[in-house]
Amino acid sequence: MVRERSQIDSVIGDHLQLVSAGGGNLKGLCPFHDEKTPSFNVTPSRGLYFCHGCGVGGDVIKFVQEIEHLSFAEAVERLAAKAGIQLRYEEGGYVPRKETGQRARLVEAHREAAEFYAAQLGTPQAEPGRRFLMERGFRAADAAHFGIGYAPNEWEALVRHLRSRGFTDRELVEGGLCVEGRRGPRDRFRGRLVWPIRDVSGDVIGFGARKLLDSDDGPKYLNTPETPIYHKSSVLYGLDLAKREIGRAKKAVIVEGYTDVMACHLAGETTAIATCGTAFGDEHIKALRRMLMDQDEGRGEVIFTFDGDAAGQKAALRAFAADHKFGGQTFVAVQPDGLDPCDLRIKHGDAAVRDLVASRVPLFEFAIRSRIESFDLDHVEGQMRALDAVAPIIAGIRDAGIRKRYAVNLDRWLGIMDERLVLRRVNEHMKGGGGPAPRAARPRADPNDPSAELERELLKMALQRPASLGPVYDTLPADAFSAPEHRAVHEVILAGGGVSGAGAPLEWSARLRELAPSEEVRSLLTRFGVESPKAGAVSDDAYSQALLARFMELQLTRRITALKSKLGRLNPVSEAEEYNRLFGDLVALEQRRRHLRDQGVSEL
Repeated sequence: MVRERSQIDSVIGDHLQLVSAGGGNLKGLCPFHDEKTPSFNVTPSRGLYFCHGCGVGGDVIKFVQEIEHLSFAEAVERLAAKAGIQLRYEEGGYVPRKETGQRARLVEAHREAAEFYAAQLGTPQAEPGRRFLMERGFRAADAAHFGIGYAPNEWEALVRHLRSRGFTDRELVEGGLCVEGRRGPRDRFRGRLVWPIRDVSGDVIGFGARKLLDSDDGPKYLNTPETPIYHKSSVLYGLDLAKREIGRAKKAVIVEGYTDVMACHLAGETTAIATCGTAFGDEHIKALRRMLMDQDEGRGEVIFTFDGDAAGQKAALRAFAADHKFGGQTFVAVQPDGLDPCDLRIKHGDAAVRDLVASRVPLFEFAIRSRIESFDLDHVEGQMRALDAVAPIIAGIRDAGIRKRYAVNLDRWLGIMDERLVLRRVNEHMKGGGGPAPRAARPRADPNDPSAELERELLKMALQRPASLGPVYDTLPADAFSAPEHRAVHEVILAGGGVSGAGAPLEWSARLRELAPSEEVRSLLTRFGVESPKAGAVSDDAYSQALLARFMELQLTRRITALKSKLGRLNPVSEAEEYNRLFGDLVALEQRRRHLRDQGVSEL
């Protein structure tokens, strides 16, 4: 029931942007390996996914297991909770209160903690926190929307609350909610305004806390440490709220703090997200690219907002270093007076925040201009030093056309007036790049072999359109398939009752995956269950019958070849009886093959 009630496109859509691939299928950038062109396919009607780039695949439970690093039981529990299904455990089976997986327990503890903090925001003790929000233009409704709360200025307020909810001290420490003290665990956050940090599916996995009291000698912002469920290198604050608009608009705005995310969203820039106390890195890029459906065509936009000071320029150059990992275009939006989006909204209103994002400039241009501003360009020596400083930046631009145009612009910006000199300096800094392409899992059969392709197409129809093949398919012997892996898939289909016994698509695919004798066969069942057949405009029934005819013709051709070989070894005089009998069989087989060939060619 959990599998049937958990729509695979909805579950996977929490982690990456999916677009139509035709025929009811969807596609996106694979979350399990880095790629620039989408090869990750999802077939909602059969509840399956498969990546043609790295070969991973399975059903909705398998996806949750892999993406969340959970056991089978934990994944089922997670999906059941989201679908509102109450699980019942057989005697001696998996008992949730005693052996619930670590991640599920820690996520539940964080949910309880977030509710506790949110309730505390209305207490008299939280007045400094409410004043902080009000001074930055945020209302009570805004705080509720983002789940902001208040951590009481007490040693064990949260500890006592979570203990009363059945959580152990060990769980609280492992989850980063508390720290171990001399007298037992104590609250990590005290007397602070607290923002819940959610993963892409909306589960609270950590917190960011802002100092409010002068007596607090801790850092201005204190975040949850690394835990089994919180990894700051891959978490983007606000992505759970922004992901739909990021996918729709093909745009993401990167800001530097929690209040900046809030200000942008409230001003209408609802694609804003931020890192959580760390620089924007590779794992952030991977998560964002999946939401952008970022491809080499350059259709997506990633806009970084930085201050105009030296620190902001340094951050922009770090972003430039990662630009080649995006397929889309990267920009920088800089407020000349140094105001961040939150302060900008307070001083000039929502429209000013939108204008800031709209005023973006290409990241390349910003990086180049920021670097040459530190040189005295009134003298030849300064111009040449600036050229040598900026040439490596331009040499790092992967697009040859863009690289040349920026070299030409650099000549104009520096005032050298010698394009060939600038281009020569840039070329001297050119570096080779590009790592090896991801290794794709592929079957042992030669993909270019026409007979192997025919077998694959027939198996696809058996898995995806079983009713179109009729009872004839179930009479095919296993040894009719030449590739061992195709033979194994066919045997699973027969073991599952054959195409004549196939039920609803979800039930049919689940039954066959359970019968698979190995992970390799299970992977092929998933792949063939997701890949679109090459039917084109031909109807399912006509295409399936044509495939069957062509497949059976191929079997006859093999028999005819073997028979001709045997006839060639016989003496037509001394072995006339055997020869004539086999010759008669050959004529009958040839007639049957012509009939099947006509039937197959007419539809394929």
